Amino acid sequence: MAVPKKRHSSSKAKRRKMHYYLETKELVKCESCSKEKIPHQVCHFCGSYRGRKVLEMKEKKERKEKEK
Repeated sequence: MAVPKKRHSSSKAKRRKMHYYLETKELVKCESCSKEKIPHQVCHFCGSYRGRKVLEMKEKKERKEKEK
């Protein structure tokens, strides 16, 4: 059985694993608003999931007024 002679430093291990973090996520079009979103997630623009309205989204105008 192979056993390493010396312990790998944490930075060495992180550099080796870095290719896992660099992958781009695939995007799919939302069924209701046709904007791109992450699959199996609620759409952040319209609040729908699998064609059903799940979240009530506030309009941009309402958000700006409340921030002031």
